[in-house]
Amino acid sequence: MAAADHSPAGQLIQTRHRAALVASWDIAPGSTVLELGCGQGDTTAVLAEAVGPGGRVVAVDPADPSYGSPVTLGESADRLVAGPLGSRIDFRFRTDVLDPSVDFPDGAFDHVVLAHCSWYFASLALLRDTLARVRPWARRLWFTEWDLTPTSGDQTAHLLAVLIQGQIEAAGSPGVGNVRTPFSREELLRLLPGTGWRAEGGGPVDTGALQDGDWEVAACLDLVGSPERMASLPEPVRRLVLSQADVLRAVAVERGNRPLAGYTVTAR
Repeated sequence: MAAADHSPAGQLIQTRHRAALVASWDIAPGSTVLELGCGQGDTTAVLAEAVGPGGRVVAVDPADPSYGSPVTLGESADRLVAGPLGSRIDFRFRTDVLDPSVDFPDGAFDHVVLAHCSWYFASLALLRDTLARVRPWARRLWFTEWDLTPTSGDQTAHLLAVLIQGQIEAAGSPGVGNVRTPFSREELLRLLPGTGWRAEGGGPVDTGALQDGDWEVAACLDLVGSPERMASLPEPVRRLVLSQADVLRAVAVERGNRPLAGYTVTAR
């Protein structure tokens, strides 16, 4: 992974998490996988290892290859494609599966995967339409996201950071951060039947080693400190956000904010 050049220890933690995640899924060698929201390819690399030399991973993302820091999506994809897993991966950036020009035959994939990417969607309606669009293309769905329900008090900072970012987006100040539309596991289960998918299982995902709690606290405080983003909010919302940010500063620690747990849902 190209990001390992900047933070080898951090990249190892992220890759180990995804390796454990994919190992818990029923993705056999030779499988074909459609990955939505592939980003820099953290999950893509693990999926490519899982499907083996006879398998294929089509990794799509609506973002431009120039997006991302300190490593762009394009730089990361180039590193993966040039490596031993490259022949198994087909990266497709600037690709929106809701665009009528993007199409695959029915049953083209054994699996469709969304891993820690659904909060990037601009709305739940967009997520719903996307899940419905890919339904004919794949036999099975593997979905993983953060769980909004905290299991301990030391996850409060991560929870607050997520909710504040979601409120800012919902109030009409859109951005390009990791958190745009946070929603609960229960909301996903309410949404799935209308997309043609039938949930059949799932469970908690251990995220204790991940650094995302710290990342989202920092991202949230940077966002709240942006005069441009805050000025576009209605005054009552702005005051509410600022008050919640005060609470976030009070409960957050400089490093080691425990992340929320994750969950996985599988559907057919």
